[in-house]
Amino acid sequence: MMPSSSTASDRAQRATLLVSCPDQRGIVSALAQVLAGHGANILSADQHTDAASASFFQRIHFDINTLHTDRLTLEGGIAEVRERFSMELSLHYGEHTKRIAIFVSKYDHCLYDLLLRVNSAELHCRIPLIVSNHTDLSAIAEHFDIPYHHIPITPENKAEQEGKTLALLKDSQIDVVVLARYMQILTPDFLREYPDRVINVHHSFLPAFAGKKPYHQAHERGVKLIGASAHYATADLDEGPIIAQEVAHTSHRDAVEDLIRKGRDLERLVLSRAVRAHTEDRVLVAHNKTVVFD
Repeated sequence: MMPSSSTASDRAQRATLLVSCPDQRGIVSALAQVLAGHGANILSADQHTDAASASFFQRIHFDINTLHTDRLTLEGGIAEVRERFSMELSLHYGEHTKRIAIFVSKYDHCLYDLLLRVNSAELHCRIPLIVSNHTDLSAIAEHFDIPYHHIPITPENKAEQEGKTLALLKDSQIDVVVLARYMQILTPDFLREYPDRVINVHHSFLPAFAGKKPYHQAHERGVKLIGASAHYATADLDEGPIIAQEVAHTSHRDAVEDLIRKGRDLERLVLSRAVRAHTEDRVLVAHNKTVVFD
């Protein structure tokens, strides 16, 4: 479940800096100077200013193989710029391959898609485990040689089982949780442990048709487009920051089953797109919205 060694070696020489702060003069120059001053070679830099909130966002991808100081000194220089501009920032080294836990129930299409993309090195991450409240998909995990943890949940044992699950994730050093059509609502206590690190796929073009049976809702309304959305899960159901969306055309001839079939293709696409954006450190969250850099 790992990409080729040469590709991994290349990524190990790279780092990514994600920055958000109040918009002001001098930010771009200050960040460029501190990186260049430590010998880093900037490979790409992308930025966005949100005029409505007067907020600035930037992603800088750079080569650390050329550093003439050590990482600790570099991080100290970046911290000084952070304090000066009241920044929120995160620094990600390419040598760390993100560890993803996939949560599933009975639908297999998103699970298969993610596993195949990882297996072909299209997604650069590790999947140490799959968690499910059912046993239906255990054979898929076995086929890909991934541990499958059956953790059944009822209203009576939900808190206890979530505690067990969190302990399992901690033991496996999980960075990101992906809900691949996991038909359970995670509690606020769980989500607080993984802020902006639980990615969910919802089978509608949010904010339309949130909640249960969105394809049935769409059919009843006679919509001409259906969609799917991948977003960060929050305590407010289906209202978290949206990372990726896609749509497909429908017509009056489409039955609910047709919408479901078309929708599953969209679900695969948007979930893998969101996971890729997150694992490549291309997403910033602010004001319940995302900035997703190309």
